[in-house]
Amino acid sequence: MSTLEVGRGLHTPLRVARGDGLGRTVRRFRQNPLSMVGLLLIAFMLLVALLAPLLVRYPRDITGAVHIADRLQPPSRAHYFGTDDVGRDVFSRTVAGARISLGVGVVVILVAAGIGVTLGSIGGYWGGRVETTIMRVTDVFLAIPALVLAMAIAAALGPSLLNVMLAIALVAWPGYCRLSQAAVLTGKQASYVDAARAIGAADARIMFYHILPNTVSPIVVKASMDFGFAVLTTASLGFIGLGAQPPTPDWGQMLATGRQYLPEAWWYSTFPGLAIFLTVLGFSLLGDGLRDMLDPRLRFR
Repeated sequence: MSTLEVGRGLHTPLRVARGDGLGRTVRRFRQNPLSMVGLLLIAFMLLVALLAPLLVRYPRDITGAVHIADRLQPPSRAHYFGTDDVGRDVFSRTVAGARISLGVGVVVILVAAGIGVTLGSIGGYWGGRVETTIMRVTDVFLAIPALVLAMAIAAALGPSLLNVMLAIALVAWPGYCRLSQAAVLTGKQASYVDAARAIGAADARIMFYHILPNTVSPIVVKASMDFGFAVLTTASLGFIGLGAQPPTPDWGQMLATGRQYLPEAWWYSTFPGLAIFLTVLGFSLLGDGLRDMLDPRLRFR
């Protein structure tokens, strides 16, 4: 048998095994009905956010127009979700709020993961006093309930959408720090890391090329679940007046104002509340599916 044939015999099964493992993982995700429901919900909400400029029927109602003659109109052909207390179209404001809420989630996750993964990786790799200091600061943040801490930070900074994003990011980063620190502590003891050190690889190369790639799966799962937390916390802060200020279409603020007109004008708070519920539910179900799909203990079953 030639060398080429031996090479083919050695490498082909490996490629097939990897392909089979990936295919089995994807099939396991697709066979979970709740995961698929979550994926469809998130795809729908993302589509609504991306197409918001096309779906909004009354653009002026997003920027603070007032139509007193049309106030608190029930759902109809002219206003799919009815109108609010000053006659603005609830459908237009709910659709526009999707872009704001999902945008806040993206910014929060990027900032929180960036801070947490950086600090956790530094502490886990170098250890010693650096790790002790980082972990004790993390413990301080984790000791306070997340929503209470976010409310305190947002109140101290002042009510605005930017301050809400900053407050939620400062609440969310400790979880990423703990997760990445544990993953780095495990990864730096692996044999391939010892081999990289033996051939003279620098610490930066070991970190970025050998250790951090193995932390991607748990970070992705946590990010998908935290996205729902970010949306819900944004709505909560908006509900108590610490989020986006009128006339910005914020789901939490719409929910807070609409509750004053229950039960007669039920549509005012029902549709923004339903949007919050579907978004958080979608990300929770998607996160559970990703966790099962990326779990190495289940990957080859």
